[in-house]
Amino acid sequence: MAIIKPFRIKSFKNKNSIIEFENVSLSYGNRLILDNINFKINQTEIFGMLGPNGVGKSTIFNLITGLIAPKNGKIKINGEVVNDYPVFQRTKKFKIGFVPQYGGYFSDMTLLDNLKAIGEITVENKTLMHEKINFLISKFELENIKDIKAKFLSGGQKKKLVIALSLLSDPKVLLLDECFAALDILTIKMIQEIIINLQQENQITICICDHQARDLLACVDVAMILSNCKIVAQGTPSNLIKDINAQNAYFGSSFKIS
Repeated sequence: MAIIKPFRIKSFKNKNSIIEFENVSLSYGNRLILDNINFKINQTEIFGMLGPNGVGKSTIFNLITGLIAPKNGKIKINGEVVNDYPVFQRTKKFKIGFVPQYGGYFSDMTLLDNLKAIGEITVENKTLMHEKINFLISKFELENIKDIKAKFLSGGQKKKLVIALSLLSDPKVLLLDECFAALDILTIKMIQEIIINLQQENQITICICDHQARDLLACVDVAMILSNCKIVAQGTPSNLIKDINAQNAYFGSSFKIS
């Protein structure tokens, strides 16, 4: 699939970091998952994470949201160390949205009722809640399926629903876990366009992890490669695929973006 991003924001991007990991390590029992890693995600950036299964990509999301705590090191959001902040405080104070690989919706409720259920929690003003729901239904072209139960939606429709649910709280940071997994080519392109529009129209900082390397690199500004508990390479997509460490750890020598 060809690069779909019309441009990659570089020189004029706000370089203030919104998420920062400083010397972060994590183990599960005797198994080391992350070993003294350091990286930053800048405001309004689309940032990608790639690496083999079990390398720690989803673990990084869990560290950002506060579901787990690091063994060592600091996690900063907007310059504040948040190691001791619980999940709800991080979500409310720093406006972090999360789109999981699986689920994220109520299966036996309609698409519209899913939006209403989450809206009741995240939007205090009920008039504003209904306006937001109607806007998201229109934005993601969900009008024709709003009364269908979520369990009967296609994979792409479910993904659009969960992204819409995450946007009800007006997040400043959106984490997307395996957002291209098990989707057809046209649906992947649709999700890529949604991601790029969220950056350009809503100024949302987005972090994606996925195994679909070409699909991820088609829409990110910067990506990093995780391998053997470390970050082995980081850079723009075009530079990353030329990096010998990235090739040895993940891409191989014949990988091309398009």
